[in-house]
Amino acid sequence: MTTDTTTSKDSPAATPAGETVLDAKGVTMRFGGLTAVRSVDLTVNSGEIVGLIGPNGAGKTTFFNCLTGLYIPTEGEVRYKGTVLPSKSFKVTAAGVARTFQNIRLFANMTVLENVLVGRHTRTKEGLWSALLRGPGFHKAEAKSKARALELLEFVGLAEKAEHLSRNLPYGEQRKLEIARALASEPGLLLLDEPTAGMNPQETRATEELVLAIRDMGIAILVIEHDMRFIFNLCDRVAVLVQGEKLVEGSSETVQQDDRVIAAYLGEPFEGAPGSTEADATGNEETS
Repeated sequence: MTTDTTTSKDSPAATPAGETVLDAKGVTMRFGGLTAVRSVDLTVNSGEIVGLIGPNGAGKTTFFNCLTGLYIPTEGEVRYKGTVLPSKSFKVTAAGVARTFQNIRLFANMTVLENVLVGRHTRTKEGLWSALLRGPGFHKAEAKSKARALELLEFVGLAEKAEHLSRNLPYGEQRKLEIARALASEPGLLLLDEPTAGMNPQETRATEELVLAIRDMGIAILVIEHDMRFIFNLCDRVAVLVQGEKLVEGSSETVQQDDRVIAAYLGEPFEGAPGSTEADATGNEETS
């Protein structure tokens, strides 16, 4: 993996250090009579890596879906660099927010390079007629996208496998490819949903280095993860969700020493525990 921190000219304008990139206020998500996420506030600032943890079924992936336009929050709002995000996921991506998924979602029969090129579509300006006629403008844009995709594959350590089918990659490399595809949209904020799930210690360490390198590119990061060592080593701040509500937020040291967090993970009752019943009523992928 290279640590070249050069950003593309197509990327959204860089945010000055310390300024708010993501500002979620009062985000609530109900499915019928079931409240999956309740009044969650969370900010991510430029130059930050923020972790989101909690027991299984805590509402983390549902919250991610509210941030990225897959769900429209029942209440609350989500702002990216001061602007309320649209309710369509492709428009959220175009605004500058990219994500990966808990379950890998690659195009299995496409090559590694083609998968990354798919992620470039929000940054290409060529329209239907240009694509059909394949004029000089189309070929120039195509060459530019391919060059950027190859840069990103070099960055994540997959350049030598650009022409391989994505389905033939080992599991850890498929995770890297999904991150490269997300980066292809030139985001200012990257949301990672369990990026080390199923990885061995060596792969987890490589992913930690990759996430730090992405942060050094000027991209703010919000990450869900069950590997506590990974989260506490990596993140500047950590927020804990329990039964759809934010229990505590702070530094790794603060969160690790909080008795309520310990009790929540051990399944023990504690004073002030959220009283709502949390579940993913859609049966989607909320196991995190």
